[in-house]
Amino acid sequence: MSNEKCDQDSTCKSGDQEGKCSQKEKEDQSEHLIRKTMGEIKNKFMVLSGKGGVGKSSVAVNLAVTLASEGFSVGIIDADIHGPDIPKMMGVEGKSLVGRGDALLPIEAKNGIKLISAAFLLRSKDDAVIWRGPLKHSLLKQFLGDVLWGPLDYLIIDLPPGTGDEALSTAHLIKDVDGAVIVTTPQDVALLDARKSITFCRQIKIPLIGVVENMGGFICPHCKQSLDIFKVGGGEKAAQEMGVPFLGRIPLDPEMVNSSDSGLPFVANHPDSETTEVFCRIAKEWRRLLEGNNKKKAKVG
Repeated sequence: MSNEKCDQDSTCKSGDQEGKCSQKEKEDQSEHLIRKTMGEIKNKFMVLSGKGGVGKSSVAVNLAVTLASEGFSVGIIDADIHGPDIPKMMGVEGKSLVGRGDALLPIEAKNGIKLISAAFLLRSKDDAVIWRGPLKHSLLKQFLGDVLWGPLDYLIIDLPPGTGDEALSTAHLIKDVDGAVIVTTPQDVALLDARKSITFCRQIKIPLIGVVENMGGFICPHCKQSLDIFKVGGGEKAAQEMGVPFLGRIPLDPEMVNSSDSGLPFVANHPDSETTEVFCRIAKEWRRLLEGNNKKKAKVG
């Protein structure tokens, strides 16, 4: 490691002058870039789930599209590095990232949502990302500081299931995450893990916006009545017991799967459906609670 003093200004990307910058200088510069980039984004929030298979990414994508349809500028970080599925769900699978100077340009979907994902770095959709924690931390650092997000109203960070490296790294790097949404299904096993996600957020001091119960009743496409294939109400009960707001219950709709597989987010593909109305209500309540959290932070600050 060189002992020469770094002579680069604040526009230098961290690590560009490895022969001149000490490790601490590179870390300081990286933090500076993240603060600067994230400073242009009004609201940054995480979408988590205690376990896989609860439809967390579907909820993140459709919340993003709902916000965009209301005129907000929105970005998504696909922080599930080992299973980056957001590009397919947003209809931009197979795209490649383009640089501008030392930075990266996010991929823009048809609805104007900006997106970054490890999927854009893979040679093939069948490639596996076989990384340990430090490499994942480094990539998330780039997603936050080296991407030209520009001014955004909302940045959604879609995290992998559980409370591991990606969630910890994101919270550590951003430092002032505005809130978290926990997605669960009504089954007891999913609820057990959802409660752990709530505890995780409290321990690292991330404001909890609320819980979303996904797959909470099947809407028959013929008679339009709701059938309880799984349990219903478990997410709401867990939220009440843990003292967390309940944002709403998303019905189990077969078209949700078809839309995700075709790269057409459900709420954009079915704007007049009952499920889209649920997403609109959840987004409205979520924004209300998020604004309340931000006002509390401003008073404390």
